[in-house]
Amino acid sequence: MLKLDEIIEKLRDVLSSEKMGKVFDKDIANALDITSVNFATMKKRNSVPYSNILDFCALKKISINWMLYGQDPSSLIDSTDKYWIRYYPSIRVSAGGGAYDEEENFEKLEMPDFFVNIIGGHDNLKNIEAINVTGDSMEPTLNNGNIIFIDKTKHDPSKDGIYAFVNENGLFVKRIQKRVDGGLDIISDNKEYPAQVVAKNEIEVLGKVISSIGKVF
Repeated sequence: MLKLDEIIEKLRDVLSSEKMGKVFDKDIANALDITSVNFATMKKRNSVPYSNILDFCALKKISINWMLYGQDPSSLIDSTDKYWIRYYPSIRVSAGGGAYDEEENFEKLEMPDFFVNIIGGHDNLKNIEAINVTGDSMEPTLNNGNIIFIDKTKHDPSKDGIYAFVNENGLFVKRIQKRVDGGLDIISDNKEYPAQVVAKNEIEVLGKVISSIGKVF
């Protein structure tokens, strides 16, 4: 089990080398874009803010494998160097809609070997892209701040599942179920949001959500 205290010490070392002085918890919280109150709660619960740490590592060009697992980056040349996917940190998807225009501002997100197997194996990595979730429409399955992994080869909504799709209102991630009349039920796992019915030609499916990382509430 990952220990947040150990990760915090690595974060402290990185920030200390830049600040040339003592680094306090508030400095770490600020670097992770987390409020001091939430950061204190995470420490108490040993809740690792994965998406915030991924953003931090991408910004600082630090190996996520070193940050989370203590692996020497030089030992990863023959393994994880070729195990990465495209991560679009500026793309956010959920209830309020988002934007997706095939932008090229992606970052390489290194994948530990065990996680590569979870999302379909090494040969499937070229088909996977990662984007952020915002909003609460898919709670408790997907929470605000989660990073979701989308398989862009799976875009047939007639097969029940959670999909990222575009319609005239923007970019969304919802559960889709096929109706007997050929229409599609667009379902939010958060029951406070009503289900919608659309025709298949009213949406453009980008891919199926096959995994996620982030907070669990």
